[in-house]
Amino acid sequence: MEALTSRQEAQELSADTILELLANRRRRYLLYALRGREDPIELSTLAEQVAGWEHDVHPDEVEKNEYKSVYVSSVQCHVPKLADAGVVDHDEDNHTVVLADNFEQLEPYLRVVVKDEPENSTLHAALKAESGDGFFSSIRENVARLKQ
Repeated sequence: MEALTSRQEAQELSADTILELLANRRRRYLLYALRGREDPIELSTLAEQVAGWEHDVHPDEVEKNEYKSVYVSSVQCHVPKLADAGVVDHDEDNHTVVLADNFEQLEPYLRVVVKDEPENSTLHAALKAESGDGFFSSIRENVARLKQ
């Protein structure tokens, strides 16, 4: 069994890389789902959560084809792109993923872009429940700072 490893050592991500990584909503949802987790999570579980957020339903209510779409694109595209940037560690043998060191460079921007998600969505409810008001108050602070 291969240990989780980043494909790149921790390095400063360019603005272009950060913007490219966050430009895709599904990648952002993957990162939201991974925030706060220290242990690797199975990609199947992650795909269920992301599909639920995309369709604004509980993960148990996700249709099989919706789940499959998220799972396949995550395995083939999104997770490898995040792993190449050192944002996640992906264990291909166990089909698990966990945040890596370079995520810290993305998190401030992730906190800003979440404001574009519908406020009454299952994503917002999950993020609010996960971190209390701290996540959203820090978004407001970041937005206020950007407007200055």
